[in-house]
Amino acid sequence: MQKFETIIGLEIHLQLKTKSKMFCSCSNDGENQKQNTTVCPICLGHPGTLPTVNEAAVKFGMKMALALNCKINQYSKFDRKNYFYPDLPKGYQISQFDEPLAEDGHLIIETDGKQHRFGIERLHLEEDAGKNIHKDGQTLVDFNRAGTPLAEIVTDPDFRSPAETKSFLQDLRLIARYLDVSDADMEKGHLRVDANISLRPKGDTELYHKTEVKNLNSFKAVEKALLFEEKRQKELWQADTPPQFTATRGWDEAKQETVEQRTKEGFSDYRFFPEPDLLPLKISDELLESIKSSLPELPHAKQARLATEYGLTEKDAKVLVAQKNWANFYEQTLSDLRAWVYKAEGENKNAEQSWEKNKDKLAKLAYNWLSSELFGLLGSNFNFSRLKITPENMAELLSLVYKKKINSSAATTILAQMFKTGEDPSDIAERLDLAQIDDVSTLSDIVIKILMMYPKQVEELKSGKEALLKFFVGKVMAESKGKANPKKVEEIIKEKI
Repeated sequence: MQKFETIIGLEIHLQLKTKSKMFCSCSNDGENQKQNTTVCPICLGHPGTLPTVNEAAVKFGMKMALALNCKINQYSKFDRKNYFYPDLPKGYQISQFDEPLAEDGHLIIETDGKQHRFGIERLHLEEDAGKNIHKDGQTLVDFNRAGTPLAEIVTDPDFRSPAETKSFLQDLRLIARYLDVSDADMEKGHLRVDANISLRPKGDTELYHKTEVKNLNSFKAVEKALLFEEKRQKELWQADTPPQFTATRGWDEAKQETVEQRTKEGFSDYRFFPEPDLLPLKISDELLESIKSSLPELPHAKQARLATEYGLTEKDAKVLVAQKNWANFYEQTLSDLRAWVYKAEGENKNAEQSWEKNKDKLAKLAYNWLSSELFGLLGSNFNFSRLKITPENMAELLSLVYKKKINSSAATTILAQMFKTGEDPSDIAERLDLAQIDDVSTLSDIVIKILMMYPKQVEELKSGKEALLKFFVGKVMAESKGKANPKKVEEIIKEKI
């Protein structure tokens, strides 16, 4: 049976989170305002109005382009892309055609344990259209979004599977969030994707007619739509009726299939010509260097550093880096935990040695408590800005656990209280009487009491039934309401037996 190769390329629209629109001073917060209220004669295209380029949007576009390893074109221009849809008030869109802001980039990501390089053809700036709302058999138009700044990212046809495509988009979203140029929320339309997919016989190098798939509003939808289209086109090839023209299909979430929409427009249909109301965009050497120097540490670099610096596994580091706020919270917690180590050592010359000796162990302790206990309290839709626990208080809790002043059960109780109230862990431990009992004399009294209560089990333990050791430790823990140091309890039981 003939084998086929999947060819996928992407056109990605990233909504930039500037305060105002691309070519006017209207608020860029239209999605949270009443319909058709964040509009003006400029973004509605009234005769005689003149657009002005949003400097912040240009800088955001440059940041994203540099993060994607693109070459910034210090000379670019805007063009008019002409088409007629109800949600396009001007009858044209101001975009960039033959001289974009940036081009010739790439992004390297890891999929299936291997690194893959995906080319970026270009990144250009443009304005968004409005939004059609279909309701009760009518189509209403909200122009609040018209004029919103977009960075359009066009990839090379380098993807060979829907899974690769999904991974790439997830990494792209993470980069946009680290740069703080976009919220990149697909469900809200901040990140919109059109996926171009075609097949060809294995070993062939020709590119055949592609299908552009639209209406993709989640990473899961991207993967499902491409899997469906991959199967549909494979069946066409096997029937010796491969696609004969470039078409556009939409993803129907309810039917879980793509549906035909129209044939795809070509460049000539858009009748591009230079935007007469805007001068060419010239990027100075000073601005370019300023933007380069302002770039933060990007996700892959942070992931590698966390793994190297703190001895985390690549998998654990990736979990932290997946949320910028949590990666920062983790590092700040470790910084404060280091301060607690110094304080415990009396800030003497051994403090640094103690930290270096225990750093990997403390780093793993912090990761475990954040990833399992704290994340468990948050839930999937938690807003990080509402978190009452500070990194300093988290570090204090971890120091209490590490120094065995409280056991893990007490620490879990304290963390839950910290989450609700934001209190200091030491105050909670004192208020709830959760401090661990380490005093040998006190523990011995409890152990003797328990041993006297279970003489039969004592004899069985003496005769070699080692499993009963845990039985007695559990009874002592229960008698002490969970406050006894289990390690010391075990030592005392062995001594008494």
